Amino acid sequence: MIIRSATFVTSSAKFNQLPPPDLPEYAFIGRSNVGKSSLLNMLVSRKGLAKISCSPGKTQTINHFLINEGWYLVDLPGYGYARRSQKMRAEWDRLFNTYVTKRENLISLFVLLDSRHEPMASDLAFMERLALNGVPFARVFTKTDKVSLAEAEKNRNLHDRAMLGTWESLPPAFITSAEKGTGREELLEYISENMIFFKREK
Repeated sequence: MIIRSATFVTSSAKFNQLPPPDLPEYAFIGRSNVGKSSLLNMLVSRKGLAKISCSPGKTQTINHFLINEGWYLVDLPGYGYARRSQKMRAEWDRLFNTYVTKRENLISLFVLLDSRHEPMASDLAFMERLALNGVPFARVFTKTDKVSLAEAEKNRNLHDRAMLGTWESLPPAFITSAEKGTGREELLEYISENMIFFKREK
């Protein structure tokens, strides 16, 4: 897939503020500071499309970007940021639950995982929650340029083994580096291939 255009559309703090569900969309989420904004900018080759911050928890709303005038890339707030108030975390949790279970044009959710770390209980619980709700998702291992290839592969294998303890089969996984552009073509190909499901439903 060639990215010809990428345009910010809107930020939504409530489900009823989202754009009409008339185009397929692919959403990205991960723990705070997992490198989500850098990955999104790399994916569409647009520096500054998604705002990068040194402060975790910068993204506070559901942000829609129109890609190639034909599909949405969606930037979701990160999870696991303890400095948010309990009320704010509860409000986001409700919005997220509504979004992933009710958003009819959501084709896939991409869960970002930091390749520098071994499996975290919160990430495993989050993905299990998605599966129990029937939400289609793929794993995206980020920041592989920050560790050796052996270390990245070791942590990926640890994630697989941890999930296979309770999962019959594993969701797709991608190895990425925003700095080196690793995984860009694979992610875009996956998005392109899955676009057909939205067209069939329509």
